[in-house]
Amino acid sequence: MKDKPDRGLLAVNHEDLEPLTLHPSGPTIDSSGLRPLAEVRKELAALGVSIIEVRKNAAGAWERVTDSPYGRRITGTTPMDITGPAAGHPSMRTLADPEGRTVLGTLNNCASGRTPWGTYLTCEENFYNVFTNKDPTDLKARREHRRMGVKTTSSYAWETVEERFNVTPRLDLPEQGYVNEVNRFGWVVEIDPFDPLSVPKKRTAMGRFSHENVACSMTEDGRMGLYMGDDARAEYIYKFVPRNQYQAGVTRGELLDEGTLYVGVFNEDGSGEWVELQHGRNGLTRVNGFKDQGDVLINTRSAADHVGATPMDRPEWVAVNPFTRDVYVTLTNNSNRGLDPDRNAINAANPRPKNLFGHIMKIVEDAADPTAKTFRWEIFVLAGDPSLEASNLQGNIKGDLFGSPDGLWFDKFGRLWIQTDFDDSTPEYTKSIGLNMMLAADPVGREIRRFLVGPKGCEITGVTSNPDSTVLFVNVQHPTLSYPASDGVTRPRSTTVLITRDDGGVIGT
Repeated sequence: MKDKPDRGLLAVNHEDLEPLTLHPSGPTIDSSGLRPLAEVRKELAALGVSIIEVRKNAAGAWERVTDSPYGRRITGTTPMDITGPAAGHPSMRTLADPEGRTVLGTLNNCASGRTPWGTYLTCEENFYNVFTNKDPTDLKARREHRRMGVKTTSSYAWETVEERFNVTPRLDLPEQGYVNEVNRFGWVVEIDPFDPLSVPKKRTAMGRFSHENVACSMTEDGRMGLYMGDDARAEYIYKFVPRNQYQAGVTRGELLDEGTLYVGVFNEDGSGEWVELQHGRNGLTRVNGFKDQGDVLINTRSAADHVGATPMDRPEWVAVNPFTRDVYVTLTNNSNRGLDPDRNAINAANPRPKNLFGHIMKIVEDAADPTAKTFRWEIFVLAGDPSLEASNLQGNIKGDLFGSPDGLWFDKFGRLWIQTDFDDSTPEYTKSIGLNMMLAADPVGREIRRFLVGPKGCEITGVTSNPDSTVLFVNVQHPTLSYPASDGVTRPRSTTVLITRDDGGVIGT
């Protein structure tokens, strides 16, 4: 909570399932090929977002407030409003929701963002894996499914007992049954953590893709830009600019329902431009297959393809320097870079073939204006290991080695915190880098130092602090060792780690 260093709310995403934690003997499927309905409902309830109140007690230890009025679970079945240009669109309507304005749940929530008015933005990432279109011919032809990665099989076979996850066309049903259900995911979802009765909103003006996080930049007079990465190889970096300016005490989330979505083009000379994804402009017309603005947003990736955006090496987290408004983006890795001349051609912004270690990009908006349409860019750091023989894997790190930068966050002092996500059994990583970690970087001198290392098999993802920066909250996801237990029996669990200094001082000093 604002200005309360010893008490606050944590909003925590539950990105994916840990089946052996949920089910004592693992997930099951019966002889007829059906998942048990109780198991599926348990899995849907395990996803989404938790709102948790924490406080420092009289003994000086931090604890969860179990009877907090703010405590809340938002799950894969929580009713949510669809807002913005795609609300009510024909491609958002289903048998259960013929109006196309209400959806059950949020899925595969990756990272986050915070609005100036105090709400939480959670981002739907790899949602397409839980849907299936079993008709290969239709899947190949249906842009909304194919371009987002829907397959003829699904990750958890939910569709065997929950019909909405089967997006195969049903011509015998209105709106073809649930063919559009997958279109209702892949959005930025706004949650008010201070109002447990509020209904989450899927803000469709911000586009549909594999959202990683949202980073907000704002000028003194309330002009805003919200930056986003699409986490897949050869996908894009986006910016949403609200039509209206922020006004303290007046603005609410409706600001996110009207505005312009842009996609980044990174030129070879270090210049760049934000290209508007607006129906009727830049070739996004009915003649070219885009019916209206709702159609552009539902098919954001296809629209970005059409306007010639620059395919990047897995754009993940974005962070904005609070002092300069410079924008930093992690490009986690791309083992396909250089293998084809179309989506994975080597270019100045993605300069290494088989980019196993990734890099971080810095974007400087013209006049430090988050609403600008042009910018300059540079590579802040190439991750890697200089002891490796191949030059494309060596990097140029000034400090401690790392690879696959993922999470990114600026603290209020201007330190840039970097979190990594790689397979720690990868041979190129085992020699000198080891396990996933969190590091601190000086954005001016570019020195980078390791801060913590996670357990085997984990991803370090998500970080925030209390208002006086004496506590860091850091997430550890899907460890393969028995963590945090040490008995050798307890199953590994994801967790949030709380970090303080022995002297109670500011973290990072």
